[in-house]
Amino acid sequence: MAKIGRNDKCPCRSGKKFKKCCGLLERAPRLETSQSPEQKMKVTLMDGVREIQADAVAKKAVCRELGVFFFYSTSAGDGWMLEMTQSDCVQVADKGEILEPPIDENSETIEINYSHMYALRDKKLVLTAYADKSERIVKDAPTREINAAMRRITKKYSSEQLEKVHVTETEHVKKT
Repeated sequence: MAKIGRNDKCPCRSGKKFKKCCGLLERAPRLETSQSPEQKMKVTLMDGVREIQADAVAKKAVCRELGVFFFYSTSAGDGWMLEMTQSDCVQVADKGEILEPPIDENSETIEINYSHMYALRDKKLVLTAYADKSERIVKDAPTREINAAMRRITKKYSSEQLEKVHVTETEHVKKT
């Protein structure tokens, strides 16, 4: 059997080069097929947290989206995870130091103990701490990118889908 070169036409007859078609599938990392959708989401969410933490340690200003989550890191080494449907957030890196994310996952849910609520006011990110209701303005936050992500997410998901993102304590008790 002849070896297929990266730039040869794909044997699946798609008309694309092998490297742009089935060759991508060969190189893609494979998750275990025995994983439940919740386990796959757990891996994906924690991967997003780890990636933004690594960017914060490297002091790179980066923005990423993952479902209803928005991650960003700053050149000062801060990293944040924002949940876009209910404006909750938690810091995952501080001045280049990784913070333990308060995420508890099981086979049915992912629970995140958010530390702050956020709002965009006058093109500034305003954080309100849940603990003491104190407010602070984050000067180097990517507010344009956060605003754009909020608009994309509300267009991408229906209101019914967005409502299913959050499970209240009473709903969780009823299911168990």
